[in-house]
Amino acid sequence: MATREPISTPFTSSSTADEVLRGVALTGVRAIVTGASSGIGIETARVLTAAGAEVTLAVRNTTAGDAVAEAIAKSTGGIRPRVVRLDLADRTTVTRFVDAWGGPLHLLINNAGVVTGGLERTREGWELQFATNHLGHFALATGLHDALALGAADRGGARIVSVSSTAHMRSGIVFDDLHFERRSYDPQIAYAQSKTANSLFAVEATRLWASDGIVANAVNPGGVATGLQRNFTTQQKESLDAAEAAGVFTYKTVEQGAATSIVAAVAPEFAHSGGHYLDDSQEAYTVPNDADLAQHPHGVKEWALDPATAKRLWTVSTDLLRA
Repeated sequence: MATREPISTPFTSSSTADEVLRGVALTGVRAIVTGASSGIGIETARVLTAAGAEVTLAVRNTTAGDAVAEAIAKSTGGIRPRVVRLDLADRTTVTRFVDAWGGPLHLLINNAGVVTGGLERTREGWELQFATNHLGHFALATGLHDALALGAADRGGARIVSVSSTAHMRSGIVFDDLHFERRSYDPQIAYAQSKTANSLFAVEATRLWASDGIVANAVNPGGVATGLQRNFTTQQKESLDAAEAAGVFTYKTVEQGAATSIVAAVAPEFAHSGGHYLDDSQEAYTVPNDADLAQHPHGVKEWALDPATAKRLWTVSTDLLRA
């Protein structure tokens, strides 16, 4: 059977979010951006607002969110995003956010993420990176399904963007010890597992919801120097510096880092096609699970797109949130 060619777009690794949105009008589009008080989340929210979208900043720190909203208003001629508190590690705030949402939703960008320097747990005992980066976004998206379905009916489709990372290449999903209750804790592996989960979410969400007009895609923003790295160990930082020196990757600006999220959000190539992993504004090529990251910095491992694993993770996540 012939191998399908990856979906391509006119954009590249150096494209900016503004360039992706040039000439695109988003008037009437209602969008949520999680983690929109720092890093690429700010830029993602800014360009969507500038294009006419009605944007909600879903943030843990509303003081920081208000400051971002004010800055966006100044840069867009007075259009100010809404700011609503959301702590993805706290199921109560996720439920409150979902319950307060009214009407259609056209675009959900699951951008927020945490990197820990050591083992941290939620009050449920869940490992914090998996709980925040995956389970919190999973609860948010499933809770907003009906709003997304309304948005799809309203405009002929709704999209979810799930921000993953090249880090996914370091670990698949370890179902028999998701929360590091038995294995030694390695924050890099924990982060990697959560980023694989972000990609698998897009696979299963598309399978389940495409008939409702909802598609989801995962994106790798690339190497962007943001606050996400504040908890990186010295070893992690040295590893990144060495990888850059070897040409494995090049740091992007925040404007370039947000571009792939915007491609997944608005590009016609992904309007009705989901379950993909995008890198440098293109669908990434798939590599074997034993592939070397240094040799395939722009690929996606098979374990991050496997339909059976995606289905199992969806079931496990649903069961965890019901407990």
